[in-house]
Amino acid sequence: MNYILFDGPSRNDLLPFTFTRPVADIRFGILNIREKWEKVLGTTVSTKTEDYLSGKWPVDLKDKNVIINSSFLPSSNLVDQIKGLNEYESLFSGEEMVAYFQNGDAEPDFSELKEIQAKGDLLKISHTWDIFSKNAEAIQLDFDLLTTGRTSQKIHDSNFVKAGENIFIEEGAVVENCSLNASSGPIYIGKDALVMEGTLVRGPLAVCDNAVIKMGAKIYGATTIGPHCKAGGEINNSVLFENSSKGHDGYLGNAVLGEWCNIGADTNNSNLKNNYAEVRIWNYNSESFARTGLQFCGLIMGDHSKCGINTMFNTGTVVGVSANIFGSGFPRNFIPSFSWGGSAGTSTYKLEKVYETAEHVLRRRNKDLTQEDKNILKYVFDHTAKWRRG
Repeated sequence: MNYILFDGPSRNDLLPFTFTRPVADIRFGILNIREKWEKVLGTTVSTKTEDYLSGKWPVDLKDKNVIINSSFLPSSNLVDQIKGLNEYESLFSGEEMVAYFQNGDAEPDFSELKEIQAKGDLLKISHTWDIFSKNAEAIQLDFDLLTTGRTSQKIHDSNFVKAGENIFIEEGAVVENCSLNASSGPIYIGKDALVMEGTLVRGPLAVCDNAVIKMGAKIYGATTIGPHCKAGGEINNSVLFENSSKGHDGYLGNAVLGEWCNIGADTNNSNLKNNYAEVRIWNYNSESFARTGLQFCGLIMGDHSKCGINTMFNTGTVVGVSANIFGSGFPRNFIPSFSWGGSAGTSTYKLEKVYETAEHVLRRRNKDLTQEDKNILKYVFDHTAKWRRG
């Protein structure tokens, strides 16, 4: 069977991350959603996404296809139900479609599909804040998926360890002279990751392949440090997708950083309002501030965005794609994509300069900014112009 992941109705509620990737490529837990499905299905999957993203993520349709809503995470229960779908059938969770069977490249008449209600509890992401608020469950699921039946590398004797049976260290990772407390959730250290001496970590925690944790870092509360990311200072209940850096002192809490982000030294975000009220954050779909139902909510930052040293982010701040924030005082709690400036005001970050910076950043990791990447950034630049000032 050929399996395809589609973005689903939650896509716009997951902006700014889905400006630059399909829903399937959001990191949540240890793996991104695509990697989870490929692991449990035992095959590669393609993506049905927005036209402007399809050049980088093309769909691969065959004679018989099962199309799966990327917002849902795989479990053995859900995978069994999806594999059991027959022609002219669809799987629903309440009113939301989870998966459907499609012959060839023509979408079926959905009104003619037999609707089957999914059984059991399903884990899904519907909003940006779900990525950190549900990350503990996602880390546990991925930890079980990746480590069951395998043996961890030996934990170095120099470490202080609690609940060592809940710690898994992949080949090539270096973890010495650290405090590893997995009593409240698993700790996963990926291949060739480096956890420097003096680091204090409490699970659930995922340090993905080739990530670096700087000396004396304090990390706790269901946090994911994605592949090739750098992390330092104090980090709580946060997710860094990939190739992003929060490498210095300062606090990051209840936050999500996309790819190629950089947080300046001594930057802090607030994650709790002074009156302890529910946090509202910017929603691109409604073009208004949405209720999160959360008392703790920090920073949401899209790909390629950066901030200068000593930046202060207020509770529930949303930063779009390729923004450059600097200066004293608190910037607005919604910073549109391609903004340049801070609390004193912003101007438009010119696209040519965005390309130039991105090329320098990617080159440091031996990667190229492709024409497809430029096309995506150009689309987002044009699409988000209505929210920028100047």
